[in-house]
Amino acid sequence: MQRSKGRPRGGGAGQESWVEPLDGHDPVPAEEAGQLRYDDPWYDALASGWGESAGDGAQGPGVIPSARTEGGAGAAAADVYLEVQRSAAFQEVRRRYRRFVVPAFVAFFAWYVGYVVAATTVPDLMARPVAGAVNVAMAAGLGQFLSTFLLTWAYARHARLRRDRAALELRWDTQELTRGTNGGRS
Repeated sequence: MQRSKGRPRGGGAGQESWVEPLDGHDPVPAEEAGQLRYDDPWYDALASGWGESAGDGAQGPGVIPSARTEGGAGAAAADVYLEVQRSAAFQEVRRRYRRFVVPAFVAFFAWYVGYVVAATTVPDLMARPVAGAVNVAMAAGLGQFLSTFLLTWAYARHARLRRDRAALELRWDTQELTRGTNGGRS
């Protein structure tokens, strides 16, 4: 079982657990905060209690969001997600993602495989000195690290400039639509 680095766990022997506020409001008990998080479509209720015990060594009961247990509400929420997935805005976000990731993956993978193949098939080329004790293999190996950092920077920049705003708008639209299917509950 995974420990919580000395922090007390809630749910046992009259001990209350509190959730830290992110918006400056007073903290609320974890049970209430857990109920509020069910409206977030990216909250994974099944994974939230993973590895946590009820205090006596036995696994506690799994937490299932209320939308999944109310028959029609869960089906309506699934319809909302399918509708969003089929929307032009969602398809555009996925298209922008693929336009960057597929060519970047192909280029980086070819660069990596080319380095490995060159190191094993043409050792004379890789042993050729470039500057002092630095040879082609060392320069190419350092180039692997540099290209990894550059690719990470380029991906983060592309996401920030071309996808994040549209994805956030989709998330808010999805939350509003699922809130409407759950009878206006928030």
